[in-house]
Amino acid sequence: MRTCEEPRPPNGQSPIALAAGQSEYGFAEKVVEGMFIVVNSITIKIHSKAFHASFELWQLQGYSVNPNWQQSDLRLTRITDPQRGEVLTFKELTWQTLRIEADATDNGDQDPVTTPLRLITNQGRIQISLKRRTKDCNVVASKLMFLLDDLLWVLTDSQLKAMMKYAESLSEAMEKSAQQRKSLAPESVQVTPPAPSAQQSWAQPFGGSPSPSSIGQYFDKHDMKESSYHLLISRLDLHICDDSHAREAGALKHGMLGGAIQLTFRRMAFDYYPFHRAGDACKHWVRYSEAMETRGQWARKLVSEFQSKIEKL
Repeated sequence: MRTCEEPRPPNGQSPIALAAGQSEYGFAEKVVEGMFIVVNSITIKIHSKAFHASFELWQLQGYSVNPNWQQSDLRLTRITDPQRGEVLTFKELTWQTLRIEADATDNGDQDPVTTPLRLITNQGRIQISLKRRTKDCNVVASKLMFLLDDLLWVLTDSQLKAMMKYAESLSEAMEKSAQQRKSLAPESVQVTPPAPSAQQSWAQPFGGSPSPSSIGQYFDKHDMKESSYHLLISRLDLHICDDSHAREAGALKHGMLGGAIQLTFRRMAFDYYPFHRAGDACKHWVRYSEAMETRGQWARKLVSEFQSKIEKL
């Protein structure tokens, strides 16, 4: 894989549907979704102008699950609402070992001497939820949860600095991609079938009028109101050590050693909602609490002040 200077255009219709001679969600999509995939090992190499990285996975498995993340009858792994013209599907990926390594490129803006960044984890899993239109199989919203158990990570100060530079080099490309998706969001709403569109359903609170059919109620229960990404680590032991080569000779001469910091996090979670609009309700968030209501009032006040300034201009 290689990072792009400019984001590519959207993929369009599903290649599975086009190969099967159909333009909407149908039998071919259901067959592919029902497959159980087992891969002994997989290696993914990523090249960027500032760094190159590799991801190695062992004993990778991918399969369909029901909304409770349990393996069951394949007919229970999807929820289709004909009135909305949308379908929900649920997937899970598991692996035994994950190895991540990143290093600066020769033509990048990194320092001449850098320490490769390495991370090795034990078993983990990814839970994927997709909401697509049955008309053209385009993804309307998605939810990705990255779940890890106990994690031990030893970092030096140079590796920590390099990681920050790697993230900075990717931020520009990610921002361009996010702007592209935001600019295409209104177009995707316009072509939605004659049913409540995605953005209209986001604005409705969970306590709104229920759907007349049981399928609609079941769909609402597991619906993704907007795209989101989540990371949950049960326990993280982070060790940051000093390996400055410039002070190595002086430290040994005076009998001194570099410092170190140990940080322990339990049930650490990151939740990212890239397309959430300022002032919109947050009741559908994974870790929603009543304390967020104060934040919501504050955000709506700022939005109203901004709109009033724009109207004056």
